Amino acid sequence: MIITSLLDTDLYKFTMMQVVLHQFPGAQVEYRFKCRNPGVDLAPYVDEIRSEIKSLCSLHFKEDELAYLRSLRFIKSDFVDFLGLFKLNEKYIQVTPNLTGEIEIVIQGPWLHTILFEIPVLAIVNEVYFRNTQRLPDLMEGRSRLDTKIKQLQVPDLKSLKIADYGTRRRFSKYWHEELLRVLIGRLGAGAAGQFAGTSNVYFAYMLGLTPLGTMAHEYLQASQALGPRLRDSQVFAFESWAKEYRGDLGIALSDVYGFNAFLRDFDMYFCKLFDGARHDSGDPFVWGERMISHYRANRVDPLTKTLIFSDGLTVPKTIELFRQFNGRCLLAFGIGTNLTNDLGYEPLQIVIKMTRCNGQPVAKLSDTPGKGMCDDEKYLAYLAQVFEITPAT
Repeated sequence: MIITSLLDTDLYKFTMMQVVLHQFPGAQVEYRFKCRNPGVDLAPYVDEIRSEIKSLCSLHFKEDELAYLRSLRFIKSDFVDFLGLFKLNEKYIQVTPNLTGEIEIVIQGPWLHTILFEIPVLAIVNEVYFRNTQRLPDLMEGRSRLDTKIKQLQVPDLKSLKIADYGTRRRFSKYWHEELLRVLIGRLGAGAAGQFAGTSNVYFAYMLGLTPLGTMAHEYLQASQALGPRLRDSQVFAFESWAKEYRGDLGIALSDVYGFNAFLRDFDMYFCKLFDGARHDSGDPFVWGERMISHYRANRVDPLTKTLIFSDGLTVPKTIELFRQFNGRCLLAFGIGTNLTNDLGYEPLQIVIKMTRCNGQPVAKLSDTPGKGMCDDEKYLAYLAQVFEITPAT
């Protein structure tokens, strides 16, 4: 059994789920799976994936897990009470092969009851694929590569550089994930005194005494296209709904659902002051960082009081380069995903599960990076781009 705890997911799933419970409990959604690697044949593993999902749907939150969630300052008691009754339901997810060797995973149902599928299902697909294609994994190569990363960080002028693990969804395996986290804790030190800031994975944060990290994901802003009063105001509506729930806590805004220009138009002085910072997840990170700093200054906000989080396809060398450009000009955080949890010498799967519909209407992400968008309705995508005055890089 790959997933043995419902905590084995990213923190932002819980923070978004809490907003859904309190503000959008009736929302109905659809998610779809996509593998961006050409020629990868996942169809032979459908039965194994289904079996793992069946096991996932048998899980419930244990009392100690609920107590841990209740201890987090931003998690509310009624939400934990709801999770005490919660289980994932198989009826909301279908996994089927198609004629091209690809697989289709479709999740449909109440947002409140489907939001926790994405991360564990992606982790299942990854681990099933790699345990079938790499039956004797080269863990020594993985350890060597991890050692190289750690040594790159352990130089005198990088002592204040902190990295975090954002790699649950595309990890090689759960056990490799745990091993590398333990190594990072031991070699870099965790928390305020170390260079390892924490993990997005709530289960490992709980088990290893790490700080759980995360706020919002693309699906939250995408759903607001259907839930808000007017499409043009959907990004503002999403940020205001978030502020209504968290009252200034968890104040990192995701900046790339409608393109960066549209984000800056909506992220006015009010949001600049209210939110603690912003997260980069597509487009040129160096250009993004410079523009964010300029935007704060233009809105009379000191960039040194705000956090810029970089999380798009980072490697350690790229992280170091970004740190050297922006250190001392703002607060910084770096989330490394696939390159941390799936770097054993094999090509990682570039797989995603994205929300495609909410309350019966299409929703989409207009990415600043070609290939990162996902929408099953080209007319809606064109309309969305027109409303937000951008050319989508889908």
